[in-house]
Amino acid sequence: MQSLYVFGYDMPYLDVGDDRDRPPLVCVHGSLSDFRVWGCVLGPLTQRHRMIVPSLRHFFPAKWDGVGDTYSIAQHVSDVIAFVEKLDLGPVDLMGHSRGGHICFRVAQQRPDLLRRLVLAEPGGELDASLDPDYVGGPSPLLARFTASAEKIAAGDVDGGLAVFVDTLEGAGTWPRLPAMVKQNLRDNAYTLIGQVRDNRPPFSKADAEQIKMPTLFILGARTKGLLPKVLHALAAHVPYSKTAIIPNATHPMFEQAPQKYSEVVLDFLAS
Repeated sequence: MQSLYVFGYDMPYLDVGDDRDRPPLVCVHGSLSDFRVWGCVLGPLTQRHRMIVPSLRHFFPAKWDGVGDTYSIAQHVSDVIAFVEKLDLGPVDLMGHSRGGHICFRVAQQRPDLLRRLVLAEPGGELDASLDPDYVGGPSPLLARFTASAEKIAAGDVDGGLAVFVDTLEGAGTWPRLPAMVKQNLRDNAYTLIGQVRDNRPPFSKADAEQIKMPTLFILGARTKGLLPKVLHALAAHVPYSKTAIIPNATHPMFEQAPQKYSEVVLDFLAS
């Protein structure tokens, strides 16, 4: 593990496959996660790429109690921009999953000069009226459930709060079936959900999507339900140089469920 100092914080990261002939691929994890989540695709992806995999501010290996205002989409976007700048490797390929996909989208909006290609695996977020004909304003329909989860975690019921979060995304009864290692990784990052429900992340707009000018791959789990597929298809329809790949028989944690297929579509896109 290495680290780079950005805005008063030592951002830890893994650097795997360090070879000057392999183009750098920076990977940004999602909610309740950290750099370990990419472990099952490090092998296949490092055959062609140098993988640079940070943990965002307040995530494992940091230990955060949920107090303070330094957890936000805006902060994490600024951190990733500064991180890529400090790597000083020239334009990189950037990949993000879920909330990390939202962060990567905003990095691409703000600093396209830092990026070569963009990979967004079910980016998290909401749509505004320019992308959603059913838009009615107000908070995300998921926010109430995530807030209930965060309240349980803040009260000390970590597993109870995580069960609410996981079951909201993957369906009732998912938490008990998760492998012990996955559960522990979620526990290690549980208190970040307290910050996430205060994120106030802006919704995606048509104008936002049209600003993304680099080649972009959207990746969808074929069995993912709810808001995530709707957001992905709306963005993909308006990002000018985009394509969409679907991972069969997979849901939101698609690269854990189908690492070979996921790696195949990413490598094909980055080589095209």
